[in-house]
Amino acid sequence: MLKKMSLGDKFFTVFNYFVLVVIACLMVYPLLYVLSASFSNPERIVLGDIWLFPQEFRLDSYITVFQNEDVLIGYRNTIIYTVLGTAINLLFSIMIAYPLSRKDFYGRGVITAFIMFTMFFSGGMIPTFLLIRDLGMLDTIWAIVLPGAVSVYNVIIMRTFFQNIPEELREAAEIDGCSNITFLIRIVLPLSMPIIAVMTLFYGVGHWNAYFDALIYLNDEDKYPLQLFLRQMLIQEDMSGMGSAGSEVLAEHLMQIEGLKYAVVVVASLPMLILYPFLQKYFVKGVMIGSLKG
Repeated sequence: MLKKMSLGDKFFTVFNYFVLVVIACLMVYPLLYVLSASFSNPERIVLGDIWLFPQEFRLDSYITVFQNEDVLIGYRNTIIYTVLGTAINLLFSIMIAYPLSRKDFYGRGVITAFIMFTMFFSGGMIPTFLLIRDLGMLDTIWAIVLPGAVSVYNVIIMRTFFQNIPEELREAAEIDGCSNITFLIRIVLPLSMPIIAVMTLFYGVGHWNAYFDALIYLNDEDKYPLQLFLRQMLIQEDMSGMGSAGSEVLAEHLMQIEGLKYAVVVVASLPMLILYPFLQKYFVKGVMIGSLKG
């Protein structure tokens, strides 16, 4: 391919590849470093001996993490919050985005303006907390999955994707006696799998990494998500050594905490890293098509 290019095009192509390789290395290396550090001797981490591969391979940090029963409870709760929350997000986003994409939907411009208004102005944390309390959702699963049921940004992307579906399909379906709901379920949604996969990834990652809402709205530890349990584990491990009598014991404890931090990062991130490759093929297509028209 390079043989058919001019000298300037060749230089531009090589330069692009070089920049992309550098950016890829900058993004991949921190992940490899965290993974290697989590399997290494904490003393080698503190000494800065970890560069790419684990040093003095150990599983102590992971054993400490999974010996804590709260981690399994947190995994269970986070999976429930992520699956249920993502399903609610997709349902409401589709219910809003599809009507707004229809040219025959009266008042869609006004409704879109009202929806976009919420992107720039909100009541704030305290009014939101009071609302959740008055609705009786404190310390329940609904306090985690309902307040963020709709992302306006994602709705706009989804609406734009729906607008790219040919109008002739709807006209042909109407001639065959297809109702609006049937057209949405049997024609629009199967054609929209790329954007649905992208929204699943966006919403799923958001729910998996969420901790702030749980920190505010939940009091029962049996309902805590994984992120809160891991935060508590690090704090408790960090504080448990503060009263140690000997400086050597304290130094050893701090080194163990250093290894534990990296193991916690891997444990919390691994499910999403596993999920991403299965949705990656839809990712670019869904976002690009969803951004073609405003």
